[in-house]
Amino acid sequence: MMNKRNFLAATVAAAILTVAPLSNAADEIYIPLISKGFQHQFWQAVKQGADQAAEEFDVTVTFEGPDSEAQVDKQIDMLSAALAKKPAAIGFAALDSQAAIPLLKQAQKDGVAVIAFDSGVDSDIPASTATTDNLAAAALAADKMAELIGGEGKVAIIAHDQTSRTGIDRRDGFVNQMAEAHPGVEIVTVQYGGGDHLQSTEIAKSILTANPDLKGLFGTNEGSAIGVVNGVRESGTEGLVIIGYDSGKAQKDAIRSGLMTGAITQNPVGIGYETVKAAVAVINGGSVPALIDTGFYYYDKSNIDSPEVAAVLYD
Repeated sequence: MMNKRNFLAATVAAAILTVAPLSNAADEIYIPLISKGFQHQFWQAVKQGADQAAEEFDVTVTFEGPDSEAQVDKQIDMLSAALAKKPAAIGFAALDSQAAIPLLKQAQKDGVAVIAFDSGVDSDIPASTATTDNLAAAALAADKMAELIGGEGKVAIIAHDQTSRTGIDRRDGFVNQMAEAHPGVEIVTVQYGGGDHLQSTEIAKSILTANPDLKGLFGTNEGSAIGVVNGVRESGTEGLVIIGYDSGKAQKDAIRSGLMTGAITQNPVGIGYETVKAAVAVINGGSVPALIDTGFYYYDKSNIDSPEVAAVLYD
């Protein structure tokens, strides 16, 4: 079920952000979105939501991201190029929570509204951040993992990075919840695969070789989770509890087959939609909440086809 606090926050945010389409449709309003990547199905779903909002509010939206979520420098170049086009607002999902701050400060100085999405920055520059409560979602993943392994044993984490806000919060949410609520569970290692499924596959196999008594693996984003699944499959390991993050076809197939136990899904279409919606509100002189909590679910074989979960899964 959806975290009740997140559901309420998302509902309140939606009410606050109710805006009308721009009054002067003759003037093109340009809002570029710079994401953390483009290769994962998650980002395609975010783009879908952004495109929906662009059509509804009669604005021009572009969406791009680097080929790999490890390419911080390329993302910064994309941000710089987008800002050079003098947009009315910009949406930004930071690969590095600090690296883009100088550019965002200049954008703010130039009167460009900044809306963060998915992964925020360590600054109050963004007027709003549309994101999942990743600390709470990862804590839920820890609770599920502990329950499934009987409250004791060794587990490991393959995270997508240690520089973005999502990478940090998903790691820390899992680690802290395990330490506070499940002291019988030992996290033997946290390793980083850059969100790349091939790199994460090799890391998973290495962890399994070094820890033959491992009971569980947590992958913190789509690429990490697919890498865990592939690593477990290729190593021939059986009986391991795998919990992922996001959805996409590969994860859904793994859950239906029983190889992956469950996963956290965000609301990527909602993230894209709310980002553009917030940008339009700020352009029109309106106020927006500092945080737009777009919610999350835990899903597994038992509820993957339920209407409330199916609505936020993506292919």
